[in-house]
Amino acid sequence: MKLQQLTQLLFLSFITTTVFSQEQPKEKIQFNGGFESNSQWFLDDKCLKDEFNNPTVAPAQPLRSNNYLFLNFKYKNWSAGIQGENYKNEDESLAIYNPKFSGTNVATYFLQYKNKKIDVTAGYFYEQFGSGLLYRSWEDRALGINNALRGGRIIFKPTDYLTLKSIYGQQRTGFDVSRGKIYGADVEIGLSPIFKMETTDVSLGLTYIARDEKTDIVNQNFDDVTNGYAARINVNHNSVYFSSEFDYKTHDAVVQAPGQIDNRLIKPGSALLVNTGYSKKGFGIDASFRRLENMSFFSERDAKGNTFNDRLMNFIPSLTKQHHYNLANIYVYQAQPSVLLEDVDFVKAGEIGGQIDVFYDFKKGSKLGGKNGMKVALNVSNWNALGGTFYIFNPQNYETDFFRFGKRMFTDANIEITKKWDSKWQSVFSYINQYYNKKFIDGRSGEVNSNIVAAEATYKFTPTRSMRIMGEHMWADSDKKNWAGATIEMNLNSKFSVYVSDLYNYGNDLEYARNHYYNLGGAFRKKSTRIAMNFGRQRGGLVCVGGVCRFVPESSGFSLSLNTAF
Repeated sequence: MKLQQLTQLLFLSFITTTVFSQEQPKEKIQFNGGFESNSQWFLDDKCLKDEFNNPTVAPAQPLRSNNYLFLNFKYKNWSAGIQGENYKNEDESLAIYNPKFSGTNVATYFLQYKNKKIDVTAGYFYEQFGSGLLYRSWEDRALGINNALRGGRIIFKPTDYLTLKSIYGQQRTGFDVSRGKIYGADVEIGLSPIFKMETTDVSLGLTYIARDEKTDIVNQNFDDVTNGYAARINVNHNSVYFSSEFDYKTHDAVVQAPGQIDNRLIKPGSALLVNTGYSKKGFGIDASFRRLENMSFFSERDAKGNTFNDRLMNFIPSLTKQHHYNLANIYVYQAQPSVLLEDVDFVKAGEIGGQIDVFYDFKKGSKLGGKNGMKVALNVSNWNALGGTFYIFNPQNYETDFFRFGKRMFTDANIEITKKWDSKWQSVFSYINQYYNKKFIDGRSGEVNSNIVAAEATYKFTPTRSMRIMGEHMWADSDKKNWAGATIEMNLNSKFSVYVSDLYNYGNDLEYARNHYYNLGGAFRKKSTRIAMNFGRQRGGLVCVGGVCRFVPESSGFSLSLNTAF
């Protein structure tokens, strides 16, 4: 659909809504929507050098822009929505986005009927079963992810404690849908109302999901349909909580490299997730454990390994602390659910590990708390490859031990101390120790041990005007070695904010690669509209949102973003 046709369709929708609402004064149609635009203008930067002494060069088409317009309508129990997207062409969308996001077209649409007991949707929709380890569809524009399902969904709630879901459809990929068909069901039941538990909340859940995809492989040794099953439990009692989920994926061809379906290595997949904790005023502890084995799951088998998270069926975020410091996000962990049998020193079938968080508030008036109290947060996460027996020569094969830890891939131990000195001053101090196995996480050789210290202070001039100053330093024993960074932010009032920052890789062994990554920007907010501008350099590497990452190259230039809702 061309831009002119899309404009005509949206205009017709608006006129129809206006007329209909006038004819039905007692039951007006509710209308809302929004527009988002993210644009970049890339520049040549002779001073920004890579490890091969090459300067940064802007692409042939330096202006890139991704644009989204969505409209939603509601009348009584009925809802409808449409989203149009514009990327011009594959050479003019934002760098390192899926090239299937090309041109201008209607991207998603839906029609929904919903009351207290039943919810029926036709068209594109998003859904999650349990934790998402078997199935989740969602949109994240910062990462270029939109794997909505086009088909139908029914949610039935016969009682307050029972929810039944069923789905069927094909997954979005660009402006098209995947070959594979997805269908499944989920049931969740609350036991507390049934057994009249007053202080304990218990719920159980069961999931079934299937991916049906035919391949061109002659005499294939696996079924077209791959089935997934899951069971979960959630318990909350006063200040204590516990949840667990086990997932199983039936035997299927293993894909070790993009587009390469192995007709000889046929393996099942599984996942175990456990989370427990205790929380009361001033103190909390939370612990998570996860084991993944061969849990990559795509609506098309040969999509495994693509760098755009395209046709991804499940949601496997990294379970580590999501740091807000720039230097702490240089060596960031990505979950490792896949199989790779490359050589005797580099074999993977999944991951095993977890993290622990501890929070404690020192009370006001105590020796450490002082007049205004003090907060301390501790976090430790550790992730290993699965241990077992691996055969890397023909025929390739592996057998894992369920709780055996293999090669260490990542460790992060950190402490954060937050102190409010008075009604205007607040400071935060952090120390972070990280271990990063480059070979196992991003395919490069080597290991990195790093120590990071960061301190920040915020001063409030008035309730709407404040200043924040932050300094960071990293000591690393390899790769690009030592870094230093600083940021100054000013909230001028409730509408305007500006910032300036710089990251300096002063410790790089390559003198020409000792780059400054400076940025200058600001934002304006008014009601539901936000406009932000930035000029500077983008450090190459992983950009992560909620534990899911994508790679971005080093670049230099301007960026502009606009978000508005109406």
